[in-house]
Parts: sequence; structure tokens; C-alpha cells
Amino acid sequence: MTEDSDVRAIGALLEDEYARAILIQTSTQEMSAQELSEACNASVSTIYRRIERLQEYELLEESLQLDRDGHHYNTYTARLERIEIELENGEFTIELEYREANAADRFTDLFEGLR
Repeated sequence: MTEDSDVRAIGALLEDEYARAILIQTSTQEMSAQELSEACNASVSTIYRRIERLQEYELLEESLQLDRDGHHYNTYTARLERIEIELENGEFTIELEYREANAADRFTDLFEGLR
């Protein structure tokens, strides 16, 4: 559960059409910022601003991709699986459920936990 200020912030974020579009697009496949820009009909800078906001609440996962020519770029995948908002005792609470991280991230977390 998160605090009331988080409820407002996450609610405002999900009200944003570009943030919602990013989550929808990345819920089925990894996408780069450029691909999201095209799919969401938004500038790359707009996409990066929304990506940053979505990552603040761990709603979006970032992965590094390497091109054959040696360049690299990031792709994004939605982590959000479910949101539950509840009004209890005069306060709103929000509970977020996340999709399981990919195998590489689980391995990294395990390895770092052994240090």
C-alpha cells in the first residue's frame, strides 16, 4: 500500500494519455523510445519524460539492447499488472501488482544479494 500522495500522483500519471499509451504498447512487447514515439504519435522528448515518470513508480522496466554495429539503446516493458484503489477509514490507498521481472534481472538480483 502507498500513501495518499502516491495515490494522487499515480492517478494523475495514468490520466495522462501518453503514459497510458506507453503502458498499453509495452504490455505486449518491448519497445524503444523511438518506436514508442511512432506508436503513440508523440515526440521522443515527450516519451522520455513519461518513461521517467513511469519508472518513478516502477511501472516500466528498462533493458539495454545491443545492435550488431556495436551501438546500444534501451527498450521498455510494462511491469504493471494490476492496480487496486481502496477508500477505507477516510483515506485512499493504492496497491500495485507488478509482473515478474525477466530472468536476467532475477539472476542479477540473486547475484547482488550474495555479495
